[in-house]
Amino acid sequence: MGMEAAMTDIIRMLDENLNYLEHQIIGDYIIVMVESDREEVPCPYCGKPSSRVHSTYERSFQDLPIQGKKVYINIVNRKYFCDNRDCPNTTFAESFDCLKPKAKKSARLIDEIMKISVEVSSVAASKILKGGIADVSKSTICDMLKKNNRSVGQGKRRENLHR
Repeated sequence: MGMEAAMTDIIRMLDENLNYLEHQIIGDYIIVMVESDREEVPCPYCGKPSSRVHSTYERSFQDLPIQGKKVYINIVNRKYFCDNRDCPNTTFAESFDCLKPKAKKSARLIDEIMKISVEVSSVAASKILKGGIADVSKSTICDMLKKNNRSVGQGKRRENLHR
């Protein structure tokens, strides 16, 4: 299997509608360019399918590392017109299952961050993660834990309390 086929498979694990375009390796980072292959997208507000593109923009987010290198994925994201006259929105952005709106990290990276962060302090988690998994600050970790109703280091602290 060639490099392009392998990268396509990795990107399709994120979302089956994404196509691999190219990548660059810069130091400890891999930057991957992708785009959607969907012909039409349903409006998230009314459900009517649209194929009329309003504009495109580049959206970047972090994903799980590959071969010890931090990964940033750049999507050529499309904004569509909604042609439903009854819909309150005239435009909407294409969305992807692997990424919440306005998110800067993939869902699978967030899961990995959470697994590490509930076991140690936010400072220790940030150091571990920056060592080869993702660029994430201690305050971002605390915010993520609050959103998920978890405490920093809750696993270790609870064990120590019951000894």
